[in-house]
Amino acid sequence: MSDDNTRGDKTFDAALTAFIMVRTTPEWLALTVPRRFEVFTKEILDPVLAKVENVRSRFFDTEFYSARVTDVWVWEAADHHAFQLVVEALRETPFWDRYFRVEEILIGVENAYANNYGREAILTVEA
Repeated sequence: MSDDNTRGDKTFDAALTAFIMVRTTPEWLALTVPRRFEVFTKEILDPVLAKVENVRSRFFDTEFYSARVTDVWVWEAADHHAFQLVVEALRETPFWDRYFRVEEILIGVENAYANNYGREAILTVEA
């Protein structure tokens, strides 16, 4: 999988970031590496992006550090409805409960605490 699954430059201010924590299934691991890339692109990512606009994603491997979660799929969405559509679309692909078991979904709003109080965000790097 590429490190940027946006399929082109999608510039927008993300209203939310979702962390979908998953565990690979034996069926996924039984696929060859080339087949995994093909399936992930053609059977999972393409159908989702064909249905949903104003989203972008990145994929992180975590199996080196976690026994429960093997990967984290980070989605940014321009609004809550766009992310809801992502989940609905993912559920209609073999991603959901066939190749990956969804362990948890966490939704966050970047710097909401600062925005809610009208303050500058506390950052360790320039945004």
